Amino acid sequence: MSMTGRRQTRERPRMNTIARRDFLKISGGSALGLLLAGLPRGWVGGAYAADAPETPKIRFGIIALTDCSSIVMAHELGLFRKYGIDSTISKEASWAVIRDRLSLGENQATHMLYGMPYASTMGLFGSPKKPMIIPFVINRNGQGITLKKELVAKGVRTPQALKPMVDEAKKKGQPMTFAMTFPPGTHAMWMRYWLGAGGINPDKDISLITIPPPQMVANMKVGKMDGYCVGEPWNARAVFDKIGYTVISSQRIWKDHPEKVLGMAEEFAEKNPKTVRAILRAMIEASRYIDKMENREKVAKIVSRPQYINTAKEVILSRLQGKYDYGDGRPIEQDPLYMTFYVRRTNFPWKSHGVWWLSQFRRWGMVSEPPDYKGLVNRVHRPDLFKQVAKEMGLSLPDGDYKKEVLFDGVPFNPHKPEEYAKSFPVNNVA
Repeated sequence: MSMTGRRQTRERPRMNTIARRDFLKISGGSALGLLLAGLPRGWVGGAYAADAPETPKIRFGIIALTDCSSIVMAHELGLFRKYGIDSTISKEASWAVIRDRLSLGENQATHMLYGMPYASTMGLFGSPKKPMIIPFVINRNGQGITLKKELVAKGVRTPQALKPMVDEAKKKGQPMTFAMTFPPGTHAMWMRYWLGAGGINPDKDISLITIPPPQMVANMKVGKMDGYCVGEPWNARAVFDKIGYTVISSQRIWKDHPEKVLGMAEEFAEKNPKTVRAILRAMIEASRYIDKMENREKVAKIVSRPQYINTAKEVILSRLQGKYDYGDGRPIEQDPLYMTFYVRRTNFPWKSHGVWWLSQFRRWGMVSEPPDYKGLVNRVHRPDLFKQVAKEMGLSLPDGDYKKEVLFDGVPFNPHKPEEYAKSFPVNNVA
């Protein structure tokens, strides 16, 4: 296996604790000894025995993106351990590796693009059929579309302004090239939606390629693409390196849009309900920690390390704090819709968002027939698991699982009429 394909792992931080067998010798192994030691009966590895995770050793997959932060911080702050989880962080080379290692059981929970659990459950895009679930949304907002620097001088700030150049390049037989990170994922959908709003068909008018997130900037430097959609910090990195500019942030395409999720295999979740609850508790606490602005500098410092994102802390921190230098001459902006991890019910897995994703699979011809919207969403989206933990932690919950939304082009999304929505766009590939 190549060096880029090898898993990079980060074991949980060690603590100076007494081994259980040595502790039992000290205490005589009795209930009295446990009480004298100040520990309640039934306490095992950070959780009461009755509530202890069925599978305490959990390997979490991540990709080098800012939105892996809640997994990393739950690990680094000892929150997984608090709930009886012995965590290992495994940085993977691509989203395909993320999918495959979860499918094979090498990772038990993972940082995942929103559409991936659906694609795996349906067996799309070369994935073997492996039912997966979404019990938790990691973050909202904080992605972007970056174009090469030469286009800013030509006034390209909208997809409508880009269209004449796309048409000219297509006519010459040398279509413009744009990159996303994985076909069913968020970055693919933001790129497709933005281009489509300008009358550009991403499957017919341009070349749309797949590049892993950490490789985006390097590929733009060597002229491989005209633009890309990716998560942070790789949009900020292009601005920092003066090779590109952010033409639009994803939150300007869809305010408070869903982004990464915590993905799990359906089979694993069914067999390990206590483990799932323990993971969600730790993730909620980590998310709440990150969304206190005074903690974000510490978060950026930790996630910037080589075993996680491996880039300068400053590149991560600016947009993590909502400070946007677009790199196109606009003044630095304080964006109120920066990346969130907890506030405004970030973590709640709305079923309507699953319907939106399936409608986009349909819009772009990724499925030839209307999918089983209701059946698939009920299987993949698991707000019931989140609600159970949220109630235990005293968190407020929405009244339902569905809501209507409107994106930047003004087209209303009604989750109860997904087929009409998919066919309503002037640019679509519905057969």
